[in-house]
Amino acid sequence: MFPKDFMFGASLSGFQFEMGNPNDPKEVDPNTDWFVWVREPENLVNGIVSGDLPEYGAGYWKNYEKVHQLAVDFGMDTLRIGIEWSRVFPTSTREVPTGDGMLEALDKIANKEAVEHYRKIMEDMKSKGLKVFVNLNHFTLPLWIHDPISVHKGIPTDKLGWVSDDTPIEFAKYAEYIAWKFSDIVDYWSSMNEPHVVAQLGYFQILAGFPPSYFRPEWYIKSLVNEAKAHNLAYDAIKKYTSRPVGIIYSFIWYDTVNPQDRDIFENAMWLTNWYYIDMVKDKADYIGINYYTRSLIDRLPASGMKFGDFELNWYPLRGYGYACPEGGMSLSGRPASEFGWEVYPEGLYNLIKAIYERYKKIIIVTENGIADEKDKYRSHYLISHLYAVEKAMNEGANVIGYLHWSIVDNYEWAKGYSKRFGLAYTDLEKKIYVPRPSMYIFREIAKTKSIEQFKDYDPYKLMKF
Repeated sequence: MFPKDFMFGASLSGFQFEMGNPNDPKEVDPNTDWFVWVREPENLVNGIVSGDLPEYGAGYWKNYEKVHQLAVDFGMDTLRIGIEWSRVFPTSTREVPTGDGMLEALDKIANKEAVEHYRKIMEDMKSKGLKVFVNLNHFTLPLWIHDPISVHKGIPTDKLGWVSDDTPIEFAKYAEYIAWKFSDIVDYWSSMNEPHVVAQLGYFQILAGFPPSYFRPEWYIKSLVNEAKAHNLAYDAIKKYTSRPVGIIYSFIWYDTVNPQDRDIFENAMWLTNWYYIDMVKDKADYIGINYYTRSLIDRLPASGMKFGDFELNWYPLRGYGYACPEGGMSLSGRPASEFGWEVYPEGLYNLIKAIYERYKKIIIVTENGIADEKDKYRSHYLISHLYAVEKAMNEGANVIGYLHWSIVDNYEWAKGYSKRFGLAYTDLEKKIYVPRPSMYIFREIAKTKSIEQFKDYDPYKLMKF
């Protein structure tokens, strides 16, 4: 059983959900690096991006009331939403000095219409009894901070995104402004979502289609450090206006090794991918948000490792497991894989919760967990098995206070566009209709009863044996 006050809900972001009508200038936000990136001809010709455009998406900006009601109807008490930095500040804030008068100066250049619209969204959530969970940054950056095309092509620019040392300062200004505007209504705050993904896919694993797709390992580390600085500054800025929890949302990966005795590569992988960033922000986090989708199975590199900065990479992920499975097929372990090719591996979430709680002794919220599964073939089992993992970790002492599914409706999945469907509700992108999939009814029963007990026997792939 989950405690009575355990949060059940879903997570959304700004860029992936807000837009839906390309002909409405109030709804379309053209001022982010991603908006430019997904329509760059070079990316389209080379298949780096899907060709799908975000302005044809789920339409949350206008249809938020329908989405909120759907959440309530299906047992949710919390929604995590995103605020788009570029909507609030479509033009640069660099000329605004920090200190006395900063907020008033920022207020003069802020997009008031966007600020007021975000308040309407939050007020509607409150009116329906939903907790308001706000995340301030989810991958996208304003174009005045990041010119991804110039960086990608090696054209000199001062718009280097998280590689620029002034970006944490500008982020802290933005965070303080948002806290000043919304501290009366927000229940949970997060500075940013998955900073490691932005750095890793932007400057290291550059075939993922994330801007700026510029291989430079030292910038991978530099951007991570600056994102940590940004979080720490934002934490202090938000805390000036609220005593509500402020945390960090991070994409954690559990690592299994081909040789279970090879602790060296396990520790190396866990440090680089998980602990390095969290250690930099742990003193400025009231909770740690875990985003988890699958594991990685790794083996030792046969030759000497790759060195960059203070790091030495001495391992590599094996294909056929974790994130590297056939799309919609099976992993080499005999487990189903999502339409993204991600292995269903709930024990990884259990292992991570245990490890994170042991290392940091912080409150934990599962802030994303879900599966790309348009036909809803595996989602019910995914839900049940991963909530089993959460409950098991809680029963063994971990302090987990909530579970937010990714996501409530289908979304724009970055470089993959609309080809990967994560919603509990199917989304008709043309009509903006949200139709609950069968798994959404399972979610409602679990949320209503605060228990997975009635579904424990539904384990066709024998995933709940740990």
